[in-house]
Amino acid sequence: MAVILYQSFDGYRYNSDSIFLYHFAKEFKIQGNVLDIGCGVGVLTLLLHKDFKNARYFSIEKQEIMQKFAQKNFEINNCFATLIKDDFLHHNFTQKFDFIISNPPFYRVDQHQSKNESINFARYEHHLPLEKLIKKSAKLLNPRGYFIFCYDASLIDEILSYLLLYKIKPLKVRFVHPKAQRKATIALIAARKSYKGSVIIEKPFIVFNEDNTYTKEAKEAFLAANTHSIKVFYDD
Repeated sequence: MAVILYQSFDGYRYNSDSIFLYHFAKEFKIQGNVLDIGCGVGVLTLLLHKDFKNARYFSIEKQEIMQKFAQKNFEINNCFATLIKDDFLHHNFTQKFDFIISNPPFYRVDQHQSKNESINFARYEHHLPLEKLIKKSAKLLNPRGYFIFCYDASLIDEILSYLLLYKIKPLKVRFVHPKAQRKATIALIAARKSYKGSVIIEKPFIVFNEDNTYTKEAKEAFLAANTHSIKVFYDD
């Protein structure tokens, strides 16, 4: 059954990064309390809920328009996630989590920022700085809890440094490349508290073949996600 996702016609809409992060995260046995940071329209929560229905889902989102879409999407997909309408960095959580999942904003600020507020919040790193994201996530994880997220691949040195600083050991890293001969654009990272083993660098995830068709694995990721988007204006 398809996951139905209402989203903005003219604002931020989820993209393939979330699909690839879901494809990566579902390798782990998602259970217990799960937090989706900056859930947007709820795509990651809904995709994980489809495969791991026994987990308890909490999704936090600070933008009102995204809250409305997420709530609607949870309802129509029969997902009983708890939607927290607040800023992740300011919210006083009353529980800890076994899994924290996030596709956070990671573009660095430049002169070409979008003037659309929802797009700006979803894209640019200053709205949720990397170190603050990792520091608070570390505090919210249960012992041996997982932090699974995606980020700009060119910042892998900073990512790993902050994870180690706040004692979340990298467990698995996978780089996403648009094509086999092009540099990685996204890093998919799974880290874990109290993990003592070595980090696993998985084989690259290649999105497109040289003829611009999707690779077999990319097709499999989209097929497994099975999303159906309905674009509406905010007041529809």
